[in-house]
This record gives sequence, C-alpha cells and structure tokens, in this order.
Amino acid sequence: LKAVILIGGPQKGTRFRPLSFEVPKPLFPVAGVPMVQHHIEACAKVPAMKEILLLGFYQPNEALSRFLVSAQQEFKVPIRYLQEYAALGTGGGIYHFRDQILSGGAEAFFVLNADVCSEFPLQEMLEFRQQHGDMHSFVILGTTANRTQALNYGCIVANAGTQEVQHYVEKPSTFVSEIINCGIYLFTPAIFQHIGEVFQRNQQELALEESSNGWQRAEVIRLEQDVFTALAGSGKLYVYKTDGFWSQIKSAGSAIYASRLYLNQYSKSHPERLAQNKPGGPVIRGNVYIHPTASIDSTAVLGPNVSIGEGVTVGAGVRVRESIVLHGASLHDHTCVLNTIVGWDSTIGRWARVEGTPSDPNPNDPYAKIDSETLFRDGRLTPSITILGCSVTIPAEVVILNSIVLPHKELSRSYKNQIIL
Repeated sequence: LKAVILIGGPQKGTRFRPLSFEVPKPLFPVAGVPMVQHHIEACAKVPAMKEILLLGFYQPNEALSRFLVSAQQEFKVPIRYLQEYAALGTGGGIYHFRDQILSGGAEAFFVLNADVCSEFPLQEMLEFRQQHGDMHSFVILGTTANRTQALNYGCIVANAGTQEVQHYVEKPSTFVSEIINCGIYLFTPAIFQHIGEVFQRNQQELALEESSNGWQRAEVIRLEQDVFTALAGSGKLYVYKTDGFWSQIKSAGSAIYASRLYLNQYSKSHPERLAQNKPGGPVIRGNVYIHPTASIDSTAVLGPNVSIGEGVTVGAGVRVRESIVLHGASLHDHTCVLNTIVGWDSTIGRWARVEGTPSDPNPNDPYAKIDSETLFRDGRLTPSITILGCSVTIPAEVVILNSIVLPHKELSRSYKNQIIL
C-alpha cells in the first residue's frame, strides 16, 4: 500500500491569506501540529503502508524539507515530496507521477486532499473494499451533508444495498444527493487506465482545436469532474460512508473549527497533547493544546478550543478562547483573545481585546458543514474570525473586531470590520 497526499501549491490558498504568506498552507498548525501531519499519521497507522508521497507544486523549501525529515523519523515510513511542473489538477498530478506511485509493485494506494480534516477511516475503507466489489474497484469516502450545503460539494448517488456509485456530480446546481465526496480515495493501479482515457480524449480535442498553447491543458485532469463522472454506474466505483468528523479547511476561519475537531479527538488518540489543570498552572477549560516551550501565567484562563504554539508568552489575567496562537506571539497582561488567529511573533498590548465572529456550522444540525464564506457580501466585509498576520503589534487598550491585519503592521487605534493592508 502507498498513500498520496495532494498539497496543491502557492497560487491556491488565497482564502487562507495572510497566513499562507509565511508558511505553505499544508504546514499551517492545526491543533498544535502541521495540518498535513494528521494525514501522515493516519496513513502510517495502516499496517501495510510502504511509502507516503506528497504531491504539489510548491518549490521545495527549507520548511517543507525539515518537516518531511522529522515526520519520517517520527512515523518510521519513507515520505517523499514530488513537485509538479505546473498545476495539473487532482487527477493530472497522480497520472504524471504514476510510475513513482506504482514503483515497488503497489497493489493499492490512498489519495488524500491536504485541505480536509477527518478521522481518516483508512483501515475501514480497505475492509469495505474487500466486502464490496472486487479487488479492482475504487472507493470514495463519503459523508452526509444537509440538502442546501450539499450543492457546494461533489454529490454521490449510490445503490442503497451495494453502495455502488451510480451517479456523480461535482457542485450541482440543484439537489442531487446528501452524500458528499470527502476528498479521500482508495484506488488500484487500474485507475490510471481511466485517467489515461481522459488524457487521450483531451489530447484529441486539443488537436482538433489546434490551439498554440494547448499542450499544457491536456494534462490538467480533475478526478472529480473528469474521472468519477465517467466511472459512475460502471460497477467500479463504491462509496464508504463515514459517521466520523470531517470538514474542509479552505479559509482561516475553518482552521479554528478543524482545530476543535482534532482537539476533541485527542482525548482518545493523544491525551498527552491536552493540557491539564495543575496547581500553580493556568486555568484550563475544555480541550487546550499548549506547546511545552510556551510560558503561561498561572492567572490566565485558556479554552475551550485553544492551541498555543512554541515560545508563546501569555501574561497575567489573559483570557483566550476558540483561538490559535502561533509561535513567538506575546499576549500581555489582561488581554482578551476570542475567535482569533494570532500570527507568528505578534504582540498584543495590555488590556487590549481582539475578537472575531465564529464561522461554525449550525450546532443544531448534525449534518451541517462549515460554509466556505466569502470575504465580502453586498460590498461589506463579512464578519468572520480576526486574523493577525506575522509580526503585528497591537497597542494597549484597543479593540480589534472582525478584522484581518496583514503582516508587519503596527496599529495605533481600534478597528472594526476592516482589512488592514
């Protein structure tokens, strides 16, 4: 078995700015560890996993290389990064590197999108494939969404008995199904034959058009629209429905929600990562992750859903809730931080209040997903979580509400509902 994690590249992640300026989005810390580490850990737990490949078009940089080396040591699985020469789409990338994926005689491989958070029921997908269909069938991980939100995802219509996918539509304009694609797949080498057919078809269409710059477009293949739509109803594609947690991580607001889902899971999977109330320590409410190098005053109150990065300083009487504080940040005495991501090496002055509006799914609907909210609605900034880029300085006694502050800014006053460039 192998696993391929699609990490995309620099021109994507625009909704994740200004955080994606400092670090590739897959390395952004969610619940205390880089986003893509949750994927790697889940893959490494599958017994026959021989290799994990990261696929994207980031220039290989120091942060990525360092992360790969430490992840290999921690999870004892070979991990490599394969760089695409251009954005090839979800199917084009794996087709381009098919020889690398199949080398060593891989019988099957997982494909995971890096911008989702999930329980990753990979072992269950393998068992499901043995029970349904044959060894040459493919499995999509699906989950249930509510009727209106399902339109924002790939929708799957499956046979209720066999779970065979009969119909697949990416982001339909009218209601098709409540079962949506989670962006996690189990393939056999036979998938490349189907992707190859799309590639041939693209090439023929381009040859008819005879456009001068057409060579690149034949290789851009989208698994969802180009491959699954054609495979549906052929008896080769099945859906495994999970009841575990799942969410996309498209915007910075969804990173706080994903952090909450992972912190909840830690009570079972990594209890050692959750902070406990200790005499002389800060007050912990709910699930909180604190990096061992952070220095936190005993009168601070943290949680629920707080992640404190390395080297962070938290002063006396500070209140932090539903927030991610990234490494090197400093929260001076009596600051209040709610629904906020505090960027690397940022400073918040005494008695300041930094607050955002949570973009959580409807808590009364078990199938609600997080809305991929737009920055602006009707010409106004949509109230969302507050984001401070790296090295932002906020003076004492000001209020920053529902705002996005780009890196290296020194603010002098309070702001509300603004993007501070």
